[in-house]
Amino acid sequence: MTTLKSGVLATPQTAAPLAFDPDLVRKYDHAGPRYTSYPTADRFHEAFGPADYVQALITRRETRPHDPLSLYVHVPFCNTLCFYCACNKVITKDHGRSAKYIRYVAREIDIVSSILESDAPVAQLHLGGGTPTFLARDEMSSLIGHLRGAFPFAPDAEVSIEVDPRKVDASTIAFLGSLGFNRISVGVQDFDPDVQKAVNRIQSEDETRTVIESARANGFVSVNTDLIYGLPKQTVAGFSRTLDRVIGLSPDRIALYSYAHVPHLFKPQRRILLDELPPPADKLAILSLAIEKLGAAGYVYIGMDHFAKPGDELARAQAERKLHRNFQGYSTKPDCDLLAFGISAIGKVGRTYVQNVRTLDEYYDRLDARALPAFRGYLLTDDDLVRRDAISRLMCDFDLPIPEFEARHGVVFHLAFAAELLALAPLAADGLVEVTPTLIRVTERGRLLVRTVAMVFDRHLREARAAARYSRVI
Repeated sequence: MTTLKSGVLATPQTAAPLAFDPDLVRKYDHAGPRYTSYPTADRFHEAFGPADYVQALITRRETRPHDPLSLYVHVPFCNTLCFYCACNKVITKDHGRSAKYIRYVAREIDIVSSILESDAPVAQLHLGGGTPTFLARDEMSSLIGHLRGAFPFAPDAEVSIEVDPRKVDASTIAFLGSLGFNRISVGVQDFDPDVQKAVNRIQSEDETRTVIESARANGFVSVNTDLIYGLPKQTVAGFSRTLDRVIGLSPDRIALYSYAHVPHLFKPQRRILLDELPPPADKLAILSLAIEKLGAAGYVYIGMDHFAKPGDELARAQAERKLHRNFQGYSTKPDCDLLAFGISAIGKVGRTYVQNVRTLDEYYDRLDARALPAFRGYLLTDDDLVRRDAISRLMCDFDLPIPEFEARHGVVFHLAFAAELLALAPLAADGLVEVTPTLIRVTERGRLLVRTVAMVFDRHLREARAAARYSRVI
């Protein structure tokens, strides 16, 4: 059983322990990347276009044709607008729009699969959005059928989908199970009615329970719930009740995100009143309470804002040092190439990142011209590859064994990262990290702030000093 003693969340086996130090959190609560990629997406540029993506696909076909694949499809449509949302979405009640969209996604799938000519197994598929369950059943069947026709799926493939419990019922979950979905992510955010009204998302516990219980009854092996702290009208007492109710639903994973209020970037957030947001001290207290309650309930801290039951695949992968990060967050599979379809979707093939155009009109125009809808991307340098590995291992394992890293990349660490070792010194003095000639280890006190440690190895961030573009660490 996981216990909380003296502010430390002690976790079983080799899972990451976690200490909550409010003074350190306050000191280091600055803006920083989430490192779902390195370099981060703000380094992508439009000099990288469709021809570069095609070349990356050809290179994969010629050099690594049998390596497993991950697939992502972005479904942007939502029936209603949640004021906090920072996703690329299209608010509509016209389901004819999604039917057209799926036809065009199929075109993109056909182009990519024809270039790859691949029999590589698909290890993962994720449908995100937006609200993927906006799709009518025939549209969903068509999409999944097209993907399975274009790519062979491994028998044990992870097939996951994000759902809005307000818009689905038990029969919908059974239908998704029949299509092969076996993992589900359920948005909750907060059960407090005042908070729900303030963010325009009214969702009952009963609706949520129906989805979770139906998922388990239909063979889904993992259920994730999303929570957000720092929303308008939130209080410590109110969020405590939400935590109790979510823990009572017993999801396998819980994602606990910090709300970033950036209305200049995301227009829907302009409907949130600034004076209704919890003050920093209350937001910090909510986080502290969540860590305590989740630990007492037996959840393992995975990293960043993710918790999981000890038997969940994420926890097992972390214990076995097989955890990875991609554009969907933490992943249990090896670092597969990721093919991404739909507007704004980001993929990774070899040493390249690629992102699609952001609007429906652009997407349709590109595909009407029989061109891939990629509009920007990035080709990683040798230095980027080395730093990506360092950042990934710190984010996933909370340590970096230096001799293994040197052998893997053919570098002398103290020479290649002299500036970084100097930059780590103040973090070590504050107890976030321990540095020896053979190991960099993020401490129990530093694990909530692992992004701060990872940022030390981000050459692009250091050179550009662009931290203001990112969400705050806490």
